[in-house]
Amino acid sequence: MKYTQLGRTGLKVSRLVLGTMNFGPQTDEPESHAIMDAALGAGVNFFDTANVYGWGENKGRTEEIIGNWFAKGGDRRDKVVLATKVYGNMAGDGDVWPNHDRLSALNIRRAVDASLKRLQTDHIDLYQFHHIDRRTPVEEIWQAVDVLIKQGKILYAGSSNFPGWKIAQTNETARRLGSYGLVSEQCLYNLAERRAEMEVIPAAQEYGLGVIPWSPLHGGLLGGVIKKEAQGGRRTSGRSADALANTQMREKVQAYEDLLDKHGIEPGEAALAWLLTRPGVTGPIVGPRTADQLASALRAVELELGDEVLASLDEIFPGPGPSPEAFAW
Repeated sequence: MKYTQLGRTGLKVSRLVLGTMNFGPQTDEPESHAIMDAALGAGVNFFDTANVYGWGENKGRTEEIIGNWFAKGGDRRDKVVLATKVYGNMAGDGDVWPNHDRLSALNIRRAVDASLKRLQTDHIDLYQFHHIDRRTPVEEIWQAVDVLIKQGKILYAGSSNFPGWKIAQTNETARRLGSYGLVSEQCLYNLAERRAEMEVIPAAQEYGLGVIPWSPLHGGLLGGVIKKEAQGGRRTSGRSADALANTQMREKVQAYEDLLDKHGIEPGEAALAWLLTRPGVTGPIVGPRTADQLASALRAVELELGDEVLASLDEIFPGPGPSPEAFAW
């Protein structure tokens, strides 16, 4: 495994991030534990989750699965850089109650204590805001974060799904208050969705945030979906199905699969390897449902894409260009 610093921090993390969103809803606890053991054995030390994972009436279940894995011992917790998130409503479906969501100081305090209990740990290494909160002043958020850092409950704060201007506003406020500020941004970024290159990634680089792309295969779109369909494999759904319904996108994906077939490269591994070449990227989040999917992701770390392949990928999936040139001059 290869490692890098997380943004401007001294924290060393693996270039792949183990995403756990499938643990519980699609992968049972024993298989989830086996995947985490395999990831740790391969040197993956950066695990990402969120308090709402488990979804529906099972919100928090994913954190519980991870906590039970930590409880097995073997220095599991000590070896892992643990990231979770706060924002979503944790009340049961249909039981919406004030102050059980978003980023008020009250909800942050409540949410971190609940996550610590489910995760069976005394601290969270990276506590991430799952979305911007348009109602809570940034000063209030940093006040809550600084208290948690002083209490030793969290070490760093990060953002997720923040626009570039919000990254700037949040870190400028932190600077004014004497807080350390955001150290990471978790954003939607992959070959098929490159709009983050306009402002989000430049803002992250300017403020020293590590970029952690989620959905690196765009919901399976970049994992050889057309070939799998032709072979009678799993039907596409969600983001992948929506994209393939667009004729122009389907043609791009076909060209992408043809290019990689020509070079003998697995599409999913190429998509991950491409992200690892991008400026500012710490590591993409991979969310394996099985041990085989994890093994494929691990191979991507060692995959070197040649200049010809990289140039061809840019031709198939061109980026938007920098801001303001992307939309002005």
